[in-house]
Amino acid sequence: MFLVTEQGHQIRLQTPLFACLFVFTLLVSPAMSEETKQAHEAVINILADQGNATAQTNLGLMYDKGDGVPQNYTMAAKWYRRAAEQGNATAQTNLGLMYDKGDGVPQNYLKAFKWFRNAADQGNATAQTNLGLMYDKGDGVPQNYKVAAKWYRRAAEQGNATAQTNLGLMYDNGNGFQQDYNLAAKWYRRAAEQGNTTAQTNLALMYDKGDGVPQDYTVAAKWYRRAAEQGNATAQTNLGLMYDKGDGVPQDYTVAAKWYRRAAEQGNTTAQTNLALMYSQGDGVPQDYRVAAKWYRKAAEQGNATAQTNLALMYDKGKGVPQDYKVAVKWYRRAAEQDNATAQTNLGLMYDNGNGFQQDYKLALKWFRKAAEQGNAIAQVNLGLMYNNGKGVPKDNKETFKWFRKATEK
Repeated sequence: MFLVTEQGHQIRLQTPLFACLFVFTLLVSPAMSEETKQAHEAVINILADQGNATAQTNLGLMYDKGDGVPQNYTMAAKWYRRAAEQGNATAQTNLGLMYDKGDGVPQNYLKAFKWFRNAADQGNATAQTNLGLMYDKGDGVPQNYKVAAKWYRRAAEQGNATAQTNLGLMYDNGNGFQQDYNLAAKWYRRAAEQGNTTAQTNLALMYDKGDGVPQDYTVAAKWYRRAAEQGNATAQTNLGLMYDKGDGVPQDYTVAAKWYRRAAEQGNTTAQTNLALMYSQGDGVPQDYRVAAKWYRKAAEQGNATAQTNLALMYDKGKGVPQDYKVAVKWYRRAAEQDNATAQTNLGLMYDNGNGFQQDYKLALKWFRKAAEQGNAIAQVNLGLMYNNGKGVPKDNKETFKWFRKATEK
């Protein structure tokens, strides 16, 4: 039995819904004395009551954030609405966001769309971004990538970093128009230079893979680092992988483990799996099978197939956990059902040997075949042996040689 462990999936993420809450001159400054703050708050309340839309927006923001008043989303929505009905684009955007999230009002995508659209038509870049995202996701409107791209572009051209990131992602994935890595890199770069961590991570990945830009591991590491230092878990994982492999940076298992740990603590399953592997092998950290099993379990419970396979192997061999074939089978099966070829091979071996349950050659054959058809050489050899020995199938020399030949072609 053997194990193949993936060293990390590099992921392109789409930025979640975002709205900037703009602050106008009447908003209280943290540097003010308590007495001055109270005076400003009183002025805002008076002006808001008199119908001043800017004051109403700021009063809504104060309740939204709990600045100077107890946080109260219902009151925030009330004041945003008053200003929004007077045409204040910032209030319209923020009221749209409250309907989108269900803060202070019942969640209602149609109303969110209405207020975002009102603000977007006035040129509000945040509303344009959020409107683009609604079309992108099909929230409150029919999904329409072309219309999403239109609104992202309007906001992106005003310098909105989230819109630039999402427009880059549309070019990256070919949603709404033909896939174009060059244009994806262009928009990612604009957002990355403003500090957007998703854009920094995606731009790094383009340099990592050579998509739309010349492959350059050093530049990739630079952008991963910028995002990682801001807490982006995907960037932390990928930066850890670069130190793990020595791509663009000197190979350093200790530093790799540091970045994997930071991402793992945020719940990133690839980082958890890679950190577990480092503890299993003693790379950059003291070898500790118990700690390895802990991190594999965290990732496995989130559905990571590689972690499920490796956790199963630990139960199979009794490393870091008590040997338990039944638990091993449970985790192999979960990974095998996700088409993990190593798990399918090992599950086939469990049925072949009768470990964890009654020996069953037909089920062994089933799992060997699934893995063999994915190119797993160990499964191909075992499938050939099943045909050679007539286990679960009639003896068949032709099939035997076929699978042995496939295994040797690797």
